Amino acid sequence: MHNLAEYILTKEAPAAVARSSFPGRTTTPLVLQLSLPNHTYRGLTGIDYLRLGAIHLRNYLDREFLLGREERYLLRETVVNRVKNSVGFLHLAATIAIKPEPAEHEAFSRLLSETITRLPILGYICFEALSEYLMLYSRSTQTRQLAERGELNNWLSKQLLFDGSPGTTGHFDLARFRPDFTRLEELLYQIDPTIDTTHAGAHLTARISHLTAARLLGSETPPEEAHRTRWDFGNVVKSFGPLLGHLIHRELRRFRRYPDFYHFYDQDKAFQAWNYWNQLDIPLPFNGTIPKGEIGINPAYPDLQYTAWTAELGDDGLLHLAEEIPLCLTPRLVGTQYGIMRDRRTWTRRTGSTGNRALTDSSV
Repeated sequence: MHNLAEYILTKEAPAAVARSSFPGRTTTPLVLQLSLPNHTYRGLTGIDYLRLGAIHLRNYLDREFLLGREERYLLRETVVNRVKNSVGFLHLAATIAIKPEPAEHEAFSRLLSETITRLPILGYICFEALSEYLMLYSRSTQTRQLAERGELNNWLSKQLLFDGSPGTTGHFDLARFRPDFTRLEELLYQIDPTIDTTHAGAHLTARISHLTAARLLGSETPPEEAHRTRWDFGNVVKSFGPLLGHLIHRELRRFRRYPDFYHFYDQDKAFQAWNYWNQLDIPLPFNGTIPKGEIGINPAYPDLQYTAWTAELGDDGLLHLAEEIPLCLTPRLVGTQYGIMRDRRTWTRRTGSTGNRALTDSSV
């Protein structure tokens, strides 16, 4: 197995099962054997999900009247206030992105640690930046051994996530990733002593600032200070559009009716991804900023041929094929209740079910 798959199968998935409605069950891995046509694109191509803020915003504005009047008002007030109370960090990050000189950035760690609780998308940005750094700069024995196999070391970033935010164990939700950046050097040294923590601090300050400005603000111009900004929804859309889209996408999940209408917002995004992959003849995309080791299957790919097997983890550390199963990959959204890393509580409360259908449904 790739080291990322090994971590998920032996550590992360068991922790998720222990927190689910089925404690004590074991995780059964699936192996998909694919036969790709000769014309298939063979390179690595993904979608940087940090760039999806503008799409989230457009999807919401096209469908906002699916919400009631009070729901729309609450959503708008919530996201605008989150941005308003975070403008100090956003201004600093945009300034650093233009002029990355460490002497001027003493407040960065403190402001980031304060702001990340209001802007959950910063948890995603921080995790991606930290993952990149650990994979590219680690010189540990394990990292060198994996490099000889052509693999980036994913265990370090996973350990950083779960050690830095223990509440995420068994529930991979980067919106809960809120590391204390005032202790960043200490945390990095505990995870990998080969890391130059001084270099890491300067690099991550510049990298997180760049990603914040480029992915959330969409402009190289620092935003105006809070007292100079008109804080109504229409004006905030103009100045902070991608950030607002990410916040709306996250806030919608908190709504009581979210399990009933989430597909209306996400289906158009899925269509855009499938169109993009098919246009470029991509059967195996990945979702992220760097190809760590995780890869997906384009369910809308017209010429995909595959067989699916259950597998067993042997004492030799290898996966062994056990039983071929009639699995059918279809281009449709999966209910939020079916993913092992998802929170099933809302769906179970609303339906009175324990989700057994997820174990027998023949479509993915």
